[in-house]
Amino acid sequence: MALAARRVRKIARDRGKPVLLVGHLAHLLPVSGALLLRCRPDVLRRRLLRRGVKGKQLQSNVEAEMVDVILLEALALGRRIWEIDTTDRTPSSVAGWARSVLRGNVRPHHGMIDWLAQDVGGEMGVPRPKPRRRRRRVPP
Repeated sequence: MALAARRVRKIARDRGKPVLLVGHLAHLLPVSGALLLRCRPDVLRRRLLRRGVKGKQLQSNVEAEMVDVILLEALALGRRIWEIDTTDRTPSSVAGWARSVLRGNVRPHHGMIDWLAQDVGGEMGVPRPKPRRRRRRVPP
């Protein structure tokens, strides 16, 4: 990560304007802000399955989205954050939003997306533990 951080600093210094880094770990690099593209966990699960992601990697990604892992890490590092729900948006509308952010036309904002509050019945894709059946005691 240290090598990547040095390269990011050099690129930003050489360009003299905002640099857009893309990836799950970009917020951990020396950046001033983070654009978080969020997706409802049940939709994310379907998209990842279509890409062939399975097992623990699938579950880990869905759970991380559900509990705001990237948001919390970025906040802990003091990043300015712009957050958007991409669930029902087209790629071109998300790209337009990102351009607006990079041009300084959108103020930082986050915390409006709360998948856990919306997941009343467990339909977001994270399985709930099955309730344990109680054994009935039969009197002697």
